Amino acid sequence: MPLTPQQRIRYERNLLLPGVGPEGQQKLLRSAVLVVGVGGLGCSVAVQLAAAGVGRIGLVDGDVVELSNLQRQILYTTADIGVAKSRAAASRLKALNPDLTLEECPERLSGANALNLVRRYDIVVDCSDNLATRFLLNEVCVGLLKPWVYAAVLAFTGQIMTVIPGRGPCYRCLYREEPATSPPGTETWGVLPTVPGVVGYLQANEVLKYFLGVGELLVGRMLIFEALTGRFEEVEVARDPACPDCGG
Repeated sequence: MPLTPQQRIRYERNLLLPGVGPEGQQKLLRSAVLVVGVGGLGCSVAVQLAAAGVGRIGLVDGDVVELSNLQRQILYTTADIGVAKSRAAASRLKALNPDLTLEECPERLSGANALNLVRRYDIVVDCSDNLATRFLLNEVCVGLLKPWVYAAVLAFTGQIMTVIPGRGPCYRCLYREEPATSPPGTETWGVLPTVPGVVGYLQANEVLKYFLGVGELLVGRMLIFEALTGRFEEVEVARDPACPDCGG
């Protein structure tokens, strides 16, 4: 369907871009993204995708908003404390862009629901805060040939990589085994609020590039952001021929 007059105004700055235009905007409006975790990373990802016009966004999170979240989770306000994150986020995103379809999943990603959730979307964005979820996502996405964008943040640093099954390394090529005990997270070491903001926006950038077919995705490349120096470092990641998930 052609863009409506209101859509042409809303997405005017997108339409002006080489490689986007009305055709690219329609691609975004037809696209579906699953955001796993609506915390610091997920809030930043979701607001950028909603503003850009990604037509269907799934929000997976089993937590409720807490006071300590408000330091970095930009979709929520004090009035949202005690409300399910998926519900509060969907409400805010719908207010930002009524064109969108927001799908709430107020539970954690698990072995019981991951397959059915992931298969319904074009791409998955990992905004979780634990290794078990990332290993599960990798297994499911590789099995379904679904692309996903990994990121993690801690203290003053963050990292991001895009996994396109069959085109580059997967998460298990990078981290073979899940450790017996989870390493300390932001609840122990803290996180500068701008770090999930910067890294989350970079994740959204990967999603937009993927749908529009422009630029170069972070496939086989880990991008590391150091907030205290304002520097980015890139590390090459190779496929592992013995990887149990992607088989190299």
